[in-house]
Amino acid sequence: MNPCHDYLNQLTRRQFFAGAGLAMGGVAMNLLAPELRAAGSKPAMTGTRIHPALPGFPHFAPKAKRIIYLHMNGGPSQLDTFDYKPGLQAQFDVDLPASVRAGQRITTMTSGQTRFPVAPSSFKFAQYGRSGAWVSDLLPWTAKLVDDIAIVRSVHTNAINHDPACTFLMTGSELPGKASIGSWISYGLGSENNDLPAFVVLTPKFSSKVSAQALFTRMWSSGFLPGGHNGVALRAQGDPVLFLENPNGVDAVTRRAMLDGLAKFNHHAQTRHGDPETLNRIAQYEMAFRMQTSVPDLTNFSDETPATLDLYGPDVKTPGSFAASCLLARRMAERDVRVVQILHRGWDQHGNLPGDHRLQCLDTDQACYALVTDLKQRGLLDDTLVVWAGEFGRTVYSQGTLTRTNYGRDHHPRCFSVWLAGGGVKPGVVHGETDDFSYNIVRDPVSLYDLNATLLHCLGIDHARFSFKAQGLDQRLTGVEPARVVREILT
Repeated sequence: MNPCHDYLNQLTRRQFFAGAGLAMGGVAMNLLAPELRAAGSKPAMTGTRIHPALPGFPHFAPKAKRIIYLHMNGGPSQLDTFDYKPGLQAQFDVDLPASVRAGQRITTMTSGQTRFPVAPSSFKFAQYGRSGAWVSDLLPWTAKLVDDIAIVRSVHTNAINHDPACTFLMTGSELPGKASIGSWISYGLGSENNDLPAFVVLTPKFSSKVSAQALFTRMWSSGFLPGGHNGVALRAQGDPVLFLENPNGVDAVTRRAMLDGLAKFNHHAQTRHGDPETLNRIAQYEMAFRMQTSVPDLTNFSDETPATLDLYGPDVKTPGSFAASCLLARRMAERDVRVVQILHRGWDQHGNLPGDHRLQCLDTDQACYALVTDLKQRGLLDDTLVVWAGEFGRTVYSQGTLTRTNYGRDHHPRCFSVWLAGGGVKPGVVHGETDDFSYNIVRDPVSLYDLNATLLHCLGIDHARFSFKAQGLDQRLTGVEPARVVREILT
């Protein structure tokens, strides 16, 4: 009645040799262990890029080496920020003409309304700079930047609800599972900093009173690209990266020995199975080890001058604020982090838009100005591309109660405003025009495919030649729809 004897009696010849083979592999591993340990413990060569660009990348000389993407999640109102429509004051509470809407789809949140009353902006607009760009008094700091940025008022999207619209903005597709723009850039151009990820994501706090949309990780996911190109999200509170610090009782020497042991087994697994994700796993463990030193240095603002801190405003000293995130973005630009993505939530104002948009702009306006100004002062703006964008715009008609000083606006994919600055962007430009109701584009439309093609172009990448084979298709950030580089806004 010995179970070991029973097991041996029932063992087939095939099972015996299979088990013996595994055992002999273990013996071989033990014999090779010193050599593998030595190989796994070798530090990266000084000056060698651990994650280099793909062969042949960039396709041509880039104007930008890196990108900082400021995403205003929820859809800022173009009517209350950059798309000035003075004629609407005379249209207050007048029904939007059916000929303007022309049967276009609207969301279920307003489709049941019996009226679509026009809501003019309650904010004052003025012209600024040599370009004479119109900006509302919601954005007094951004108004100072108009001669350094290009404002595009004619961007349009396919999606009408937040999740597919954000997914489309960041991945070029409304369907989940695609690679994000940050991952594409990391995959194509690699990293110039061996101690920080190529793609970092920040999700700062926000002040509006709305229940903000969730931020799904697909917005910074590598999708079908190798997993090492996922965005690394730094937390707003507490440790910037969970589990980055060693546990109590584990010092750096012990951690190094553990990683060497893991590398030994992972190299063996990769040799045996040929799975490229195993090499990604080794690289991520090594990156985490180096980040134990680089991240605390990155997030320590003690070496910043009082003048720099004042530039970003009082919120810069509040961990997790948008201002602190923008200063972190500048510090990452100095350290050659390839992509920084800042996602500021709370812009979804279906009601009380004047009050909540003002809070959102108080969060972000001075910090955006400071980021561009700080980069420019340090000589970094010339090769850093900065993008400010929501996922769609807002309707000219009001949702819910309408007064001269209070109104809400529904989602509007047909037109919205985006601004860009830095590497390769022509400063002091206003591109595109909408109709008198900021409802339809009448000149120079820019699709999200066009926008992404333009961003890649600034980084030296031809979007039509940048693909990855997945699911039987040559996948591209710009998909299969027509896309063009918007050269009118480029130097």
